[in-house]
Amino acid sequence: MAPSWHFELLWLVPALPFASSLVLLLVGRWLGRRASAWLGAGSIAAAFTVSLMLALGWAAAPPPGGGFTQILWQWIAIANFRPRIALYLDPLALVMMLTVTFVGFLIHLYATEFMRESEGYSRFFGYMNLFVASMLTLVLADNLLLLLLGWEGVGLCSYLLIGFWYTDEANGLAGRKAFIVTRVGDTAMIVGLFLLFQQLGTLNIQALLQRASAHWHIGAAGAEAAAFLLLGGALGKSAQFPLQTWLPDAMAGPTPTSALIHAATMVTAGVYLIARLHPLYQLAPLALHAVALIGLATLLLAGCSALAQSDLKRILAYSTISQIGYMFLALGVGAWSAAIFHLVTHACFKALLFLAAGAVIQGTHEEHDIFKMGGLRRQMPLAFWCFLIAGASLAGLPLVTAGFYSKGLILWEALRSPLGSGALWVGGLIGALLTALYIFRLIFVVFYGPAQRKVTHFAGAAMQAPMAVLALLSVVAGALNLPAALGGGAWLDRFLASVLPALAGGRPTALGELGAEAIAAAVFFLGVYLIYMFRLQRPALTEALMAGAAPRALRRFWFSDWGMDWLYDRALVRPVVAAARADRHDAVDRGFEGVGALTAWSHRLLSRSQNGRLRWYAAWLAGGAIALAAMAMLR
Repeated sequence: MAPSWHFELLWLVPALPFASSLVLLLVGRWLGRRASAWLGAGSIAAAFTVSLMLALGWAAAPPPGGGFTQILWQWIAIANFRPRIALYLDPLALVMMLTVTFVGFLIHLYATEFMRESEGYSRFFGYMNLFVASMLTLVLADNLLLLLLGWEGVGLCSYLLIGFWYTDEANGLAGRKAFIVTRVGDTAMIVGLFLLFQQLGTLNIQALLQRASAHWHIGAAGAEAAAFLLLGGALGKSAQFPLQTWLPDAMAGPTPTSALIHAATMVTAGVYLIARLHPLYQLAPLALHAVALIGLATLLLAGCSALAQSDLKRILAYSTISQIGYMFLALGVGAWSAAIFHLVTHACFKALLFLAAGAVIQGTHEEHDIFKMGGLRRQMPLAFWCFLIAGASLAGLPLVTAGFYSKGLILWEALRSPLGSGALWVGGLIGALLTALYIFRLIFVVFYGPAQRKVTHFAGAAMQAPMAVLALLSVVAGALNLPAALGGGAWLDRFLASVLPALAGGRPTALGELGAEAIAAAVFFLGVYLIYMFRLQRPALTEALMAGAAPRALRRFWFSDWGMDWLYDRALVRPVVAAARADRHDAVDRGFEGVGALTAWSHRLLSRSQNGRLRWYAAWLAGGAIALAAMAMLR
């Protein structure tokens, strides 16, 4: 049976934002703000509409074989290296595509108002649309080379958008930092692609996974090496330890950019890559175990760092690092669909947190320090309720919020999976406690207590509508995958089953799923109670706790991202700079300097003939003509 005609529209999903980006970047300055806003947000809305049509077509009649490939053209043809510009749609790509386009549209709509007074309005939407288009290319690519093109595209756009307000040197530095740190991981990934092609003879994802299973046994050195190299790329893009240092500084960009990076693009790319290539990681148990351990370490380190921050957006940045750590933990224990479930719910509540943060920052005259706010729940009720709903979902308010179901599923799978352990489960619970502590610390400090600033700017309809929609989704999105133990049908697990297999069996545990969920709920309430006591009821306890030298030193250590920037500066940056200075007068440079000097000398010599004396010009012309005539006669 031939696939439905709907699937032939697949190419429009990345093409629409690509085309609008091209128009905005080339002629946007002459379009005006209104036309730029319509084109910027409208193209993402159109891409979502096409994605929704594809989803409905899939629901009515899935394509034969559970996947649809659309070949657009032959990209490269060199011997047996013949990658195509081709798109591949399956349940995993469909879920990612819907998430990117829908959440991306809401962020674009919000940005039409948020960026209204900013210079470079059309350029901003051109970059944002290119960002979405690159992410869609990454998600829909049928081969790893095209995936790499989208991968590098989101890296480029992150640099352009983080440093969007480039007149401030700090913003430019933050953009360069993001670009350089992620390039470290990308270099490892590119080497991994070379290895995969050398060993398996293809970069087509479906063919590669089939050949990997046939060519390598479990634990084979080639599989482990390829998996670790690709993991390096995932760590850079998803800001996981030890390549997480770029993401907090990325908050220098406009708030809609932060929302797009954290919710719908960029940082989720590493999660998608590992989920897409999960058969390869099943052949590499050491690499898979490393994924789980790195995820656990990252979620704990970032949770502690979030507790020490005072900048509103940096707290949310560390929150993202921590939540992506949960996704890596799920991937590492083989809970593939649980990772994607948390990716989807996280996109909703994290986008909402950033959009609400943008409203608060604008309303308080670009203030970022939470300790200079306070009492805003009465002045900004919508922002307060959005923060409360999104923060509760992030921390896992039981039975009500989407985050409770997705994070609870990860914790349960970490406990019962044959690849999991009690230690991973306990570590995840500690991370959940930290999450409740830092997000409700933020909420209590910003929205409770005495008001310190008068709000004079309030969000309009274009900012309020996306926040309201995301607030609803932060609650109801959990229905996508309600566990059977709570009366649900685990719909998302079943939908993704043809791509992401469920856990094969499970370890015997003293707790059932309901027991594990109950403990996670108790951890949430414990965290909220503790921060309520320390921040609202008895703030003197906080002052007493931080009075000693050791607590202050620990806070500084956590505030500095556990000294990672200090370490990189002394271990990598300074040695490279010192070597460059020592090598400034390299002997090889003398040859190039000599070429430059010879060119300059020749210029000075020939320039003497250009003295402005017409008689000399005429004499030289006549002399030259006579010399040429003489040469002709002598022949």
